[in-house]
Amino acid sequence: MHTVLPFLLAMIAAVVLLEMWATKLKIAYPILLVIAGLLISFIPGLPVLRIDPDLIFFIFLPPLLFEASWGVSFKEMKKWWRIIGSFAFLVVFFTALSVAIFANYFLPGFTIALGFLLGGIVSPPDAISTAAITKFVKIPKSTSAILEGESLLNDASSLIIFRFAMITVGTGQFIWHEAATSFLWMVIGGAAVGLLLARFFIEAHKRLPTDASSDIALLLIEPYLMYWLAEQLHCSGVLAVVCGGVYMSTKRLVFLNSASRISGYSVWESLVFILNGIVFLIIGLDLPEIVEGLRAHGTPLRTAIGYGVLVTGVLIAARIISSYAAMLATIIFRPAVRPKIRGRFGLLLMPLFLGWTGMRGVVSLAAALSIPVMLDNGQQFPQRNLILFITFVAILLTLVIQGLTLPFLIKRSGLFDDLEKEESDDQTRLQMKQGLKQHVYQFLKNKYDNEMNGHAGMEKLLHIWEERAKANSDSLMNAQTKVIFIELLESQRKYLQELNKDPQINEEIIREQLYQIDLEEERMKII
Repeated sequence: MHTVLPFLLAMIAAVVLLEMWATKLKIAYPILLVIAGLLISFIPGLPVLRIDPDLIFFIFLPPLLFEASWGVSFKEMKKWWRIIGSFAFLVVFFTALSVAIFANYFLPGFTIALGFLLGGIVSPPDAISTAAITKFVKIPKSTSAILEGESLLNDASSLIIFRFAMITVGTGQFIWHEAATSFLWMVIGGAAVGLLLARFFIEAHKRLPTDASSDIALLLIEPYLMYWLAEQLHCSGVLAVVCGGVYMSTKRLVFLNSASRISGYSVWESLVFILNGIVFLIIGLDLPEIVEGLRAHGTPLRTAIGYGVLVTGVLIAARIISSYAAMLATIIFRPAVRPKIRGRFGLLLMPLFLGWTGMRGVVSLAAALSIPVMLDNGQQFPQRNLILFITFVAILLTLVIQGLTLPFLIKRSGLFDDLEKEESDDQTRLQMKQGLKQHVYQFLKNKYDNEMNGHAGMEKLLHIWEERAKANSDSLMNAQTKVIFIELLESQRKYLQELNKDPQINEEIIREQLYQIDLEEERMKII
């Protein structure tokens, strides 16, 4: 313990420093973390990190998925649900099938079941990597929403494939009608468990006398409970966390107060950053042990690298082919929702861009590490070390090659330069604030018109809002004025929720303003 703890603390410090360096270099921090982990692993005398395969999913996935579900725009997911669904399910299955066929024919000792196991592991793109890379370039909000929505659902679909492949490898048989029934239960049951628990947690937050600290503590354990219960019922824990998280995210104004929302944002941002950083470092740190396992089973390192490169090529090709197929289907069957890109050249490049965003990362590593060393019959799990190595190569190559070239390709191709101009965020913010000003003024006039007459503080408050200023004077904030001011802020939240129903409004801007209102409410409480 005395040797591992300093090492873990040093890992966290390294994550922070590498993230700073990556920001300065304007590259995605997962790329530096993977490379750094690989280099650090060659330092002699370091303790070997071994994580129980049965716990790897449970430790990392629930909080990462829960936080991601809170950040995604449910409004945008509903708008682009067809494209998101096709990428999250059909593309993942096609990718897994392509890898399975390739592995069965070209990798010695790989059956179709082992091929699907490998395909389920490496098929889902990593949301963290994509978000970290695309933040350095400007992409349309529709494209960003598609990538975010896909990243939430493709983890579930790929892990369902992974689970069925694990069962087939362990039992040696695959019964289609049982698999179909199990698949439906995993999807429907997982979503139902997540939604039911989310509803229960919301009521608990509302009825219990919680404060910011207890709200955050409960939020930290809730994704673990969703995942655990769903897995106990043999349905998808990933879907439970995603569906429950998205539902709770849409109700955050109902069951969390402003202090809980402000504090929770910082806590979750730091927690997820540390967890992601540790996982990406583990990817590199775990490689020497995997290489030793390969040598022990007589697989030359050069041969294993070649297999990894070929499988990575299959992954990239399958996603690009799927992207073009999805674009063609959209143009034929749903031309009204096709991307608004001028010219045939843009339409040809758009699927290439979507296909090139398939960086692998956290979920693939977690799935690979969760493969048991031994089967239930006491035999060693077949090809475990080779699967782990191929997964590492796929993560490394997609992060480095696609991750480093994606921003350059977007800028160089000018793919989004000729987009029909959407209303800029600055203009939207200006209009939203103008609408808020008018709403506040009318709110005060309609509800507190009598109180305004003859009351210097009330009249000054009305005048302040009319001039779009802020009441900074302590003398204006007496007990009565504070009550009205808090009520006014709540009215603004309702106004923004109604405004968010406009499909043309970027929900991220609405959330930014809601956060500012939360800050204003907390400031009023301490005056």
